[in-house]
Amino acid sequence: MKYCFFLMLAMLCLSTSVNAQNGPLGVWKSIDDKTGEAKSHVEVYQKNGKMYGKIIKILTDKPDAKCDDCKGSKKGQPVMGMVIIEGLQESEGAWKNGTILDPQNGNVYGCSVWVESEKPNELKVRGKHWTGIYRTQTWFRVK
Repeated sequence: MKYCFFLMLAMLCLSTSVNAQNGPLGVWKSIDDKTGEAKSHVEVYQKNGKMYGKIIKILTDKPDAKCDDCKGSKKGQPVMGMVIIEGLQESEGAWKNGTILDPQNGNVYGCSVWVESEKPNELKVRGKHWTGIYRTQTWFRVK
């Protein structure tokens, strides 16, 4: 009986560990909606209980691109190394209530991200305009 209990406990711990590995943390390849081409690698990380995403590799022919249309402190800054996802908070299996910046046009949208359990190597990234219109992209885990 004790053996069965410890075996079940070990399996529960292992499944929790596997689910944690399959969460949104890590490096993801973003895809251009219009061309279907890979655009960048974005590192998604956690800091002070919130989630952020930073461009760590540009896969297009413009590796030295700057965010000319950005506002504030990001205006004119290199896209490489730029934090584009900010302040997501965990809620009901997803990360929500943050923002995402589109460095191609400088627009900032509300953001939420999640990983569906049956597709652990796909990150759903939803940007939402204040009007309620949204677009969801699928990013792919970089191994």
